[in-house]
Amino acid sequence: MRSRFRRLLGVSALLVAFPAFLGSQPPANKKAAPVNPEVVDLDLNGVKAVKPKELKASIATDESHCINMVLKPICAISKAKYFYTKKYLNHDELKRDVLRVRVFYWKRGFRQTLVDTVVADRGNNKVGVTFNIVEGSPTLVSALDVVQTQQVLSETEVRKRLRLSQGTPLNLLRLDSSVVFLQQSLWDKGYADAVVDTTIVLDSLANSAAINVTLDPRWKATIGEIVIEGEDKISERTIRKSLTMQTGQLFRRAELLRSQRALYESNLFRRAAIEVPKQGDSSKIIVVTVQEAPLREARLSAGFNTIDFFQVEGRYTHYNFLGSARRLEFQAAIGNLLASSMNGRFIFRDMTDNVGSERSRYFAPTYNASINLRQPWFGSPGNELAFGIFAHRRSAPGIYVDRGYGTTATFTRLVTERAPASASYTFEITHVDAGDVYFCVNYGVCDGPTLAALRTRQRMSPFTLTSSIDRTNDPFSPTHGFRATVDAEHASAITASDFRYNRASADGAAFRPFRKRAVLGAHLRLGWVNPLAGTGTAIGIGTGDDVLHPRKRFYAGGSRSVRGYGENQLGPRILTLPITKLRLKDGGGCADPTPVTACDPNADYLKDRDFEPRPLGGNIIAEGSVELRFPLFLEKLVGAAFVDAGYVTQRINPALPKSKAAVTPGFGVRYVSPVGPIRVDFGFNPGLSETLPVVTESVVNGETLLVTLDQRRVYHPVRTGFNGVLDRVVLHLSIGEAF
Repeated sequence: MRSRFRRLLGVSALLVAFPAFLGSQPPANKKAAPVNPEVVDLDLNGVKAVKPKELKASIATDESHCINMVLKPICAISKAKYFYTKKYLNHDELKRDVLRVRVFYWKRGFRQTLVDTVVADRGNNKVGVTFNIVEGSPTLVSALDVVQTQQVLSETEVRKRLRLSQGTPLNLLRLDSSVVFLQQSLWDKGYADAVVDTTIVLDSLANSAAINVTLDPRWKATIGEIVIEGEDKISERTIRKSLTMQTGQLFRRAELLRSQRALYESNLFRRAAIEVPKQGDSSKIIVVTVQEAPLREARLSAGFNTIDFFQVEGRYTHYNFLGSARRLEFQAAIGNLLASSMNGRFIFRDMTDNVGSERSRYFAPTYNASINLRQPWFGSPGNELAFGIFAHRRSAPGIYVDRGYGTTATFTRLVTERAPASASYTFEITHVDAGDVYFCVNYGVCDGPTLAALRTRQRMSPFTLTSSIDRTNDPFSPTHGFRATVDAEHASAITASDFRYNRASADGAAFRPFRKRAVLGAHLRLGWVNPLAGTGTAIGIGTGDDVLHPRKRFYAGGSRSVRGYGENQLGPRILTLPITKLRLKDGGGCADPTPVTACDPNADYLKDRDFEPRPLGGNIIAEGSVELRFPLFLEKLVGAAFVDAGYVTQRINPALPKSKAAVTPGFGVRYVSPVGPIRVDFGFNPGLSETLPVVTESVVNGETLLVTLDQRRVYHPVRTGFNGVLDRVVLHLSIGEAF
């Protein structure tokens, strides 16, 4: 375009004219200036119209600095290369920086900017560099006219795509962005050969510029032919189905990128290129060239964390099962391995302080297995239909063991790029395996027949709507962008479910760069669930319409939640106490004939470690986190400082604790691995006391019953002194970022 050529010619003239000027300007204090001294401070004086941070990034001269802000206390006493980066003065680059500053301002409409430099001796082969800048008056846009040879874009569409306006500085960067946005708008309407040209008329006396933008759509382009090349095992029909464009449609450049993305996401191709070899024609020939990838893939992995002990996972995928890019997946994972031998050791949790003999169920292996068949491009490139069968055994330590098996069907529609919406139906037979204390506390029923009914197999069959969007730049460790997920569930007699409820949740995170190579992230999670009438009758207990399946309650605390708490430990809780601790063997403590319910849980002989806190979950949750991630002094190591907050409340059983909220700070380290960041986090628990109900066992006529003590325990497990500080530290080890 003529105007761009003129602007480039103007910049070139500056580059040609300035070397003689730069060479004639000796640096200040030339006699005292050492060769390549360290730059200990860099100042930009007179900067008002632009951001100093952007201006500093455009020049080569830099000052010595700490690697990141968190290490500043260390940098104050040590200038070791692991913490501190030293920068040295290059006199040739300093001369060029004068021109770089002027070009920086010139592009932004300040064509009269003057720049001078001062190099001051700081002693010990160190200097300070100052750029004294006189910005001058900007060249203002006196007129901005947009002319279309054909009326294609409305005035509103044109106005939204302009990045500068009359009366503002002649910012060439904004002008170029306006040209690109206008051209893309024409392309999106099918004018693939559209041309956008600009002319600028300068008035040096008035220090102004008149801009004229000409839009020439030329002609509408259609897709005349699509040629497929390079296919072997994948049929041409399958490749054509994956494309979001067809012969005879308007040619839109955006569809080329969408089609190419769909080919890569199918995992059928190592390489997929889409080209338009002939330009300037209203009928476009599109050439799709592919290089096929292996159609089968098998993976086996193993790992460990503080939640599930050791795990092994295997996965087999056939990406073109029976053709048409149909994907068949087998997946199986076994966890909780070595739980009995590693329990309470090193970083692993302790599950032994449970009432009675309940603890054995939490040591058993957990598993999940599934077979899924997915048909992409179902009726349209943006659709997918999936069917699956599954079986699982999940364990929430100290809460329940959940077994289940069933089938699921899901329809997914890609609404826009990386923004799918889906509707799914799941039919599951579930079986909750937990001790009497769990059912008694969570459901408020403690008699034998009712407990037996709760332990039988029940149907849980929700209909679910889910929508998500991902605008982050990296799936593992994003540095900017946002992502969010919203889902809603309904289960009732209509969906053939025994457990009946309405449930909704929203989860979102946002990221942005923060200073040098650091990332600031924020996370928010909201949730609500409410049981529906008829649940008690459906599951066979007669009453109890407030019954919620434990998996559908909300829990907080853990490596991906509020990290100052252990897994699920933030929220309403009760305490369990073995009867042997309450009534000591030597006859001490609360001895007969005192009724068990009348025993004092705050007696001196009972210690906080004798009690086991049991989370109840809630039907309302709110969580939020703010985390700063920054590089450390070793490669592939990333540090983090965070503050987590959470609130969980239950409004189902008025006899139980209502809610719990907390704010916990912490810090952590991540190692960047090929499978994602391996994360070690230390959260700080506030260690506040709670007044909680106490449940224990009582033997009456040879029958063991669960009872709740009349008094509540003032529970405060944090010790005093240095040990108390250690008690407040909660360690989490896992793979993947917290959000």
